[in-house]
Amino acid sequence: MLTIHTAPLLRTRWESGPPVPEGAVVVSGDRIEAVGGLEELTARYPSARVRCWPGTLGPALVHEGPLPDAPSPRERVYAVMRTGAAAVVARHVTDPALRDAARRSGVRVVDEAVVPALAPGARADLTVLGDAGECLATVLAGRVLHRRR
Repeated sequence: MLTIHTAPLLRTRWESGPPVPEGAVVVSGDRIEAVGGLEELTARYPSARVRCWPGTLGPALVHEGPLPDAPSPRERVYAVMRTGAAAVVARHVTDPALRDAARRSGVRVVDEAVVPALAPGARADLTVLGDAGECLATVLAGRVLHRRR
């Protein structure tokens, strides 16, 4: 099923360029199908479900430090997702149980903290940040795994 994720502002990269008003990302399975303006993409993909988010939509982040303390590896990984991250740096995830929890949840373990741009063909890892920088939603491989109520 195709899903169009949209927000009042879209950033294809967090570190450069101005945000795009009324931008959108088309997700097919676990991949980004297209990135552009909401109007253009709803016209190109009329049967897609549209998911409207408040705030700014952009690529999911990389958690650069040690994972937050929690009672279990699964909860430590979920705490990372609540920050808008879809990846963790390998040197902070050396415990096999923690690596397994990351793998099962879809959180990538990467060598360095490079946040990829939103682009067709890339894995559909998205985050939505509110005005104060708080994470409102995290999408990993096309699945909404965290949503702030």
